[in-house]
Amino acid sequence: MTIWIRRAALAALLVVPFASVSTAAAASTDDAALAARFAPVVRLVNQPQSCGPGDPYVPIDVNLLFDEPTVALRGPWGPNDLVKVAPSTDDLAGGLYDYHLDFPGNALDPGCTYLDWSRRLNQSHPPTVYAHVSTDPGYPGQLALQYWMFYVFNDWNNLHEGDWEMIQLNFHATDAAEALLQTPAEVGYSQHEGAERSAWDDPKLQLVGGTHPVVYPADGSHANFYDEALYLGASGSQGVGCDDTRNAGLVTHPAVQTIPGDPSQAAAAFPWIGFQGRWGEQQPAFFNGPTGPNLKEQWTEPIRWSQSWRDRAYAVPAGGAAGTRTTDFFCGAMAGGSRLLWRAVSDPWPTIAVTLAALALVAYGLRRATWRPTAPLRLAHRRAWGQILSAAARMYASRLRLFIGIGVLILPITLVITILQAIVLHASSLFGVEVDGEAAGAFVLVVVAIGTALTLLGLGVMQAATALAMVELDEGRTVRPIRAYRMALRRLWPVLGAIVIAVVVISVMIPFLLLIPVAIWLAVRWALVVPVVVLEGLGPLAAIRRSSRLVRGDWLKVGSLTIVSAGITLALGPLIGTALIVLTSVPLGLLNLIAGVVYMLTMPFIALTTMYVYLDTRVGEELRPPPDPSRLPAQIELSAG
Repeated sequence: MTIWIRRAALAALLVVPFASVSTAAAASTDDAALAARFAPVVRLVNQPQSCGPGDPYVPIDVNLLFDEPTVALRGPWGPNDLVKVAPSTDDLAGGLYDYHLDFPGNALDPGCTYLDWSRRLNQSHPPTVYAHVSTDPGYPGQLALQYWMFYVFNDWNNLHEGDWEMIQLNFHATDAAEALLQTPAEVGYSQHEGAERSAWDDPKLQLVGGTHPVVYPADGSHANFYDEALYLGASGSQGVGCDDTRNAGLVTHPAVQTIPGDPSQAAAAFPWIGFQGRWGEQQPAFFNGPTGPNLKEQWTEPIRWSQSWRDRAYAVPAGGAAGTRTTDFFCGAMAGGSRLLWRAVSDPWPTIAVTLAALALVAYGLRRATWRPTAPLRLAHRRAWGQILSAAARMYASRLRLFIGIGVLILPITLVITILQAIVLHASSLFGVEVDGEAAGAFVLVVVAIGTALTLLGLGVMQAATALAMVELDEGRTVRPIRAYRMALRRLWPVLGAIVIAVVVISVMIPFLLLIPVAIWLAVRWALVVPVVVLEGLGPLAAIRRSSRLVRGDWLKVGSLTIVSAGITLALGPLIGTALIVLTSVPLGLLNLIAGVVYMLTMPFIALTTMYVYLDTRVGEELRPPPDPSRLPAQIELSAG
């Protein structure tokens, strides 16, 4: 029976409709049979009309790059680094560490150049994948079957020439002959800096003919997914964006070329596999071309690498409660940020000029601002722009324990957000709902929404406690954080109500591009609702109207102070988090707690600045000439009662 099964598998090489197979003589017949039996079906996203009709990027036979006059081999020495035009595969066999291939076009301004070039190369050649059967010294009794795909260009956030992607099938077997008698234990699809796993019998894994896994490469990034959807893509070095596998109408059955597992046989049959340079032009940072399969961890330690696979990918809900406009806004914002980064790298002088102009403008404004006197008490009088920031800083520094104590509220909020993230990221189902695909993406967005709401509500309560503490200090009374929060709790529901109304209205507007300026204008008009509620005793809607009246005429001053204080404060968390991601391997949960400590220390400064802005606008309103000249301006009364 065993002999019959193996003969049937070998016979499949002659009749398989899914892929043609090319195998070097050195590769074992069993390796080739295994590669043919499980050859993937690749479904590619249809090419948009922007670059004319024709196929999208397809995985190519890398031999098309060799002896090709539009390809250059370059060294690592600087501008005059040309080694050879039309390098041969043997030229790459020597390793050539830190050399790189250079394709026609500008990676940071690709246009349609690379797509047109890819189509020209593939005119009479089928798409190709490279199979590699490998064991792992650290995991005896297990076998990996890999399929590597090469695309000439990566058209995602991290634009770069060349792109190696792969999928891997794991078997409980010692060699290909044994693997031919079974089905894979699990499958992994590469996605940016990791992979997503699936059991062979998992419903999300689509199979053709019972043995051929269906792969959905994302448009541009070529990250591999299990279905058509819009996914959240992220990695430490490539940024965040959307991976789109929708409209995958081009079904391909790539030819399979099997690379021998033995290194010496592989080098003889495929000399280019020894190349230690980059398969694309050299560019700054993550715009660099990639290294080849032979330099990847999964090439020599495939089973160990598979231990880090993710259980799911997170699809962005394309409809329903989140709505397509929100999705489009998120993905568009990520793409827009990436384009700005591309321009900064490809043509830095305009970016440098704009940055210097902005810094000069800021320096001019700071120099023109009035910073003294900065007396933090005797609250109820007008202050210049710089005096408000100075007074807030002096108040904070002189009563550090009080305001850090008030800021401690952020820590439990951060802990709740961290726990929610851990539950969603590691649970297979929540409340009976399977957390996969769009469901996973929806839960991620819910967690983000809850986290944002809790943070804003926490900041609102903190602002209330800060405002009441400042009044007590102004009256010469001693106040501690617990007493400040006790006083704030008396006005808790009106504070929360005003914040919820403001956040909901502004959030509804943000996904609409034309309404973003209106949303910003309203955010500034409503920036003073918390001190209005706690110091004037108004309800949510009345407080929103009152804040609008106070800001009227001082919108620029209020807006700039709000942006500066919040910008300085809120930027510290991401900056410290980015530094920790780059320099350390701190886990996500601990990063959240570190960010919580940063916000605990800095958010009281926002609350102090808001209070001084409120007092400035209120005194300004009282000092305006009254409609009846016989009436004098009313005395401002501040009460923490």
